[in-house]
Amino acid sequence: MKFGIDRLLSEPDLLKPLEGKRVALVAHPASVTADLTHSLDALIAAGVNVTSAFGPQHGLKGDKQDNMVETADETDPQYGIPVFSLYGEVRRPTGQMMSSADVFLFDLQDLGCRIYTFVTTLLYLLEEAAKHGKSVWVLDRPNPAGRPVEGTLLEPGQESFVGAAPMPMRHGLTMGEMGHWFIGHFGLDVDYRVIEMEGWQPDGPGHGWPEDRVWINPSPNAANVNMARAYAGTVMIEGATLSEGRGTTRPLEILFGAPDIDAKAVLAEMERIAPQWLAGCALRECWFTPTFHKHAGELCNGLMIHAEGPFYDHHAFRPWRLQALAFRAIRSLYPDYEIWRDFPYEYEFDRLAIDVINGGPSLREWVDDTGRGPEELDRIAAADEQNWRDQIAGLLLYR
Repeated sequence: MKFGIDRLLSEPDLLKPLEGKRVALVAHPASVTADLTHSLDALIAAGVNVTSAFGPQHGLKGDKQDNMVETADETDPQYGIPVFSLYGEVRRPTGQMMSSADVFLFDLQDLGCRIYTFVTTLLYLLEEAAKHGKSVWVLDRPNPAGRPVEGTLLEPGQESFVGAAPMPMRHGLTMGEMGHWFIGHFGLDVDYRVIEMEGWQPDGPGHGWPEDRVWINPSPNAANVNMARAYAGTVMIEGATLSEGRGTTRPLEILFGAPDIDAKAVLAEMERIAPQWLAGCALRECWFTPTFHKHAGELCNGLMIHAEGPFYDHHAFRPWRLQALAFRAIRSLYPDYEIWRDFPYEYEFDRLAIDVINGGPSLREWVDDTGRGPEELDRIAAADEQNWRDQIAGLLLYR
């Protein structure tokens, strides 16, 4: 199969409209061709007039480890072009940045999750391109989490850099498809084009991620496909005092970790409350000592998620519910445990981080009210999930 960048470079008819145009590239470390050449190098080698580049959160180089660690603008030492940061002094491209090119190529590998900030970066780029009369082309890439949809829709007034619009946590779209949804939802008048993948089968082997392509971290803690599948659940731990495994070699593949929680007891409680939400993966007790971040230097007991190999059932695995269940089991066993982390999250200072992440308080409220059963959260989420499926049905480019 071919990703969007590979088709663009190999098909003259696709490349021809860029002749005589100033071109910008939005990229990160996973923006590579099939032979692992970075898209910036490949485009310039193909004769494309690249006049600027943009890096999202974590930077064009992908070297910034954590949230709210900013990247400065710089000049590319090899090509002498400006490299603008969309996670530094600004999140939204300025007029000066937009003036650097005529066509903006968006080539970011996504994880299929609303909170992954590359989704919001695409929206901001589309909005600014509409204002300034610029063109945006998405060089499409797979959604490694595939087509399944899960989670509640972001509530009105809960928008943030990790919540661009009313979509569920696990959205099931590629970035090319998401661009079409943004344009329709926000009524944007922008010259938009998707360079579609060739041969991507979201329900074929790999369940979203093609088996013949290597994985490259799109951000420092996105280490493999297992993480990408689990992320729509495990990202919620960023709003908790529990460890998500940062400071280890397998971050965000852990359902929770803490020095003062009995993981086996939590798993047993999860099985008691909602055994159906554990389907589609294997959970394994683990121990780890983070070298940095939460609980650094402390031995933590936790549960590792294996949504991979023979343990993985693509259509049964529901990471958002699984993570909610882990929180509920901890609340049930440890009623006074301070689960929710109170700190500024993605520059939101007036809301709890868990509410920013979920686009509203409904999940937190369900976790903390142990008198409410799993069927209540399931009912709320199922209605939102069907709403979303109905919205996107006509936008799917790959069947």
